[in-house]
Amino acid sequence: MLREPVEVLPAEQVGPVHFIAIGGAGMSGIAELYHQLGVEVSGSDQADSPTLRQLAADGIRTHVGHDAAQLGQARTVVVSSAIREDNPELAAARERGLRIWHRSTALAALMLGREGVAVAGTHGKTTTTGMTSVMLTEVGADPSYVIGSPLASTGRSAHLGAGEAFVVEADESDGTFLQYPATIAVVTNVEADHLDNWGTPEAYRRGFERFTTGEHVRAVVLDGDDPMAAELGQWLREQGRTVLAYGEQADCELRLSHLDFEGTTAGCTISHDGWTGRLQLQVPGRYNLGNAAAAFAVGRLLGHQPQALVEAIGSFTGTLRRFQLVGEAAGVRVYDDYAHHPTEVRAALTAARKAAGEGRLVACFQPHLYSRTKEFATDFGEALALADLVVLTDVYGAREDPMEGVDGTLVLDAALAAGAQAVYVPNKAHLHNALAELVAPGDLVMTLGAGDVTLVGPLLVEQLGGREGER
Repeated sequence: MLREPVEVLPAEQVGPVHFIAIGGAGMSGIAELYHQLGVEVSGSDQADSPTLRQLAADGIRTHVGHDAAQLGQARTVVVSSAIREDNPELAAARERGLRIWHRSTALAALMLGREGVAVAGTHGKTTTTGMTSVMLTEVGADPSYVIGSPLASTGRSAHLGAGEAFVVEADESDGTFLQYPATIAVVTNVEADHLDNWGTPEAYRRGFERFTTGEHVRAVVLDGDDPMAAELGQWLREQGRTVLAYGEQADCELRLSHLDFEGTTAGCTISHDGWTGRLQLQVPGRYNLGNAAAAFAVGRLLGHQPQALVEAIGSFTGTLRRFQLVGEAAGVRVYDDYAHHPTEVRAALTAARKAAGEGRLVACFQPHLYSRTKEFATDFGEALALADLVVLTDVYGAREDPMEGVDGTLVLDAALAAGAQAVYVPNKAHLHNALAELVAPGDLVMTLGAGDVTLVGPLLVEQLGGREGER
């Protein structure tokens, strides 16, 4: 379901606030900022988690399980797109006539009066938001930010800063990126996705047109190497909008050249407005150079010096679940990545191939959403064929109910047709055992997907470590 923007009040005026599913990646950071602002905050989640315990340790009243009584004296209830109407807390809030906000509205309320930087795009939002936040922090701007995944360096996904900039990851999947009062709109790329909400690729593209022409937007940063983003940029220029494109194309205002990749690092020369310097990253992949260029462009639009910006971006060490090293045991390195779209899987495995060196690349993939699996099974198979060995499991349905005839074997068949060596382990609980039997010293294993496949890597490292200790 697509959501249209709604009226927003200043965050200080809406408390006490109760967050349903407060432990989620998209909710916990926003709850933290309301708490830091001095608003009374409470929240609940279906299951206990380290995030829930951290929120409690920070002084937020949290509950495991959902119960109407847990609303307390809340005047505003915040929900995510995943919360169903029959949730007892949501049902009670509606019955009591409380203000009910989607998480995007709660975040937009925090941004009022700030220099809003909203990072959107089919791929790369989290990393670009993280890079921009770290960069502005390192140059002394003390930004506020909300990122879809915690920073690897701090373990935190949100911060309420004293500076003017407020950087947010803007989700296009349900149209909520239109809610944010952004003055700088960033588009990392545009490739059809979430058609269960948008309906058609054309409607999805028009959503980005609305995002980049919002009433507060003064400048748009976009990837000039991405065909649909570049087309969007041309359209925006025809509308008289300010556009700063980055990429290797000759017509980009911010040019990348002399790209190099070594192990889990990446570097390039970056040129803008008469200045040229070297950008060196601690994270791998061509896609991360593009993400860094987007962050650099935001920094320039905010008035910061280019050399200080590239040095600041170089301190970024990643966010959790984005090419994250889980561990190493028995000569096997294990990484985890959130990639859940064919383009993201291809990008992650391309970077992993370089990092693997002479060793084998083993991809362990969990498809995410039945609708996406049905739509992109062939593309997933072709992307996974970049690995030497593919281990597939069944679909993680998330918010969707099962679809007849749609399961992990669709991707398995596509991978085999693309020439991959692939095996199918339908039960995720058996994945770490299967992988432990298949891998050998020197291999690089990457778990991929937006679901609970992230739990497999630590189990695999533990099992391999136990085997190593027996020798």
